[in-house]
Amino acid sequence: MSDETPRLRAALDGIPTYKPGRPAATGAALAYKLSSNENPYPPLPGVLESAVAAAESFNRYPDMACTGLMAALADRFGVPPEHLATGTGSVGVAQQLLQATAGPGDEVIYAWRSFEAYPIITQISGADSVRVPLTAGEEHDLDAMADAVTDRTRLIFVCNPNNPTGAAIRRDALERFLDRVPRDVLVVLDEAYREFVRDADIPDGIELYRDRPNVCVLRTFSKAYGLAGLRVGFAVAHEPVAAALRKTAVPFGVSQVAQDAAVASLGSEQALLERVDALVAERTRVSDGLRAQGWTVPDTQANFVWLRLGERTADFAAAAEQAGVTVRPFAGEGVRVTIGETEANDLFLRAAESFRKEL
Repeated sequence: MSDETPRLRAALDGIPTYKPGRPAATGAALAYKLSSNENPYPPLPGVLESAVAAAESFNRYPDMACTGLMAALADRFGVPPEHLATGTGSVGVAQQLLQATAGPGDEVIYAWRSFEAYPIITQISGADSVRVPLTAGEEHDLDAMADAVTDRTRLIFVCNPNNPTGAAIRRDALERFLDRVPRDVLVVLDEAYREFVRDADIPDGIELYRDRPNVCVLRTFSKAYGLAGLRVGFAVAHEPVAAALRKTAVPFGVSQVAQDAAVASLGSEQALLERVDALVAERTRVSDGLRAQGWTVPDTQANFVWLRLGERTADFAAAAEQAGVTVRPFAGEGVRVTIGETEANDLFLRAAESFRKEL
């Protein structure tokens, strides 16, 4: 038997593996998962019923065109259906964008640290990552990102609010940046946490896309809408980009259960707002509590908080887990902590206070 193995693409060599948030520790009297930016609430009213009804037909393929969902999104956001594309979560749509825009020899720019899938999907495409460090205030350095554009640049990711720091870019700064980017470079405004934004000066990317053909906006049903397990996201972009996304989509990738649940979720806007308002209130309470303990906490517009801990990151994560909550550590940098149930947030604050006293 030959010792030779199938030849795989060299672009996959050394590719980082996406690390999901750890589940809550088993065996603990109290255990909460604050590591994946999930919504702690159950599905919105009417959503579970729609999903169960759709499940009765999962011996059939889903509607590949996502007709009902596209119509609901077009109505909700006031955009033409041909400016929409769906995928398996916003990260799935992001990977489709790279398939459509970038390959070997091309460059993709993004802030760092930012969403950890960016380097993974960029390397899969064969393109080169250009990572631009965050500012000392944990924000995008938009001037440096604009300076990094070359004739090889094909796509720029702008995570707003940024994951994992929670910092968000204000309107004037973002518009100045967009004005500097060449019109043949696609700028992707990744707005997975848009529903949690409460600062009126943080722009809605869909407003910006309307007269900028090189702007694409990513949204997801995984966070505020609480459909993380169903994997449905979408993009809003002008027709050439949206059409390319539909070409690169995995056929039948978004299940009918996910489509129907997403449509039902869009019909429960009032309940959504009430839940998001409750999480935002908890976000404020947690942030204020951490600052009162002496922590430096960046202003966050997402459903999580960020603590830069450097070499103490792993120790903090271990201490939090021992206290009954799992957080998301980024080795040597810091921890991201999702805003969860009030009880979980209380446990986290107590763990943070105890750890702080030991510093």
